[in-house]
Amino acid sequence: MSHILRSTLWLLFFGSILLAWLWLYQMTTMMGIDLFGRVGQMNMGDMEHGMNMTGFSPLFAMWAIMMAAMMFPTMIPTLRAYEDLMRSANGSRAGWVGVVGGYSIAWVAFAALIAGVQVGLHRAGIVDMLGVAKNTLISAALLVLVGLFQFSRTKEICHGVCHSPMIYFLGNWKTGGSGGLRMGLGLGAFCVGCCWGFMALGFVGGVMNLLWMGLATLFMVIEKLPDIGHRVTKPMGVLLIAGGVLLGFSPLVTGG
Repeated sequence: MSHILRSTLWLLFFGSILLAWLWLYQMTTMMGIDLFGRVGQMNMGDMEHGMNMTGFSPLFAMWAIMMAAMMFPTMIPTLRAYEDLMRSANGSRAGWVGVVGGYSIAWVAFAALIAGVQVGLHRAGIVDMLGVAKNTLISAALLVLVGLFQFSRTKEICHGVCHSPMIYFLGNWKTGGSGGLRMGLGLGAFCVGCCWGFMALGFVGGVMNLLWMGLATLFMVIEKLPDIGHRVTKPMGVLLIAGGVLLGFSPLVTGG
């Protein structure tokens, strides 16, 4: 019976990831957005008079589902670490579900925050309806900011927890569903602290850019792998800073 329960929970977990990506794909298709986050002029007009993606509620729903699509895959090593401790530390499937729930709550809270930020930026005329920054210098500055964050002490601490969840569990172990929920909240908070920058980069290429979502998810998964995760953080910072500098100087080179 325990094997059946384990298999069922993992199937539900992976199924939620698949459904989230399918929902995002369907949404971008309905809006006429391609994989690069671009939309035709006719579709943009339809969006302005039809599907409103500038209000808090639809943006919050979009960001919350995006969190599931992008962040649940990065959680797999954490859930495997919890399973490794289930016998020796009196863990349970209720605790496993609690960890997922707490982690989700942390990212849903972040989804509410960044949806509010996007509403404010749109009203201020800084981003368009798709969340793309209207000024190249703003995009460049954001790339540099996120790149510099990769070298910060905050990133190091948060990434240390995400990269080695076993150490977090050993130091903060709590049993039962409520214990799992509390640990999941803590892990989720550290994960938000580690990965918020890659979410914010949606304002560079568009928050509905499926290519950006896929690449960001891939990198965050790699960043949390036990063997190589610590080796990619700073190189990515260098790439982001270089990209920001090049983007910032591009108007001077092209004469734009």
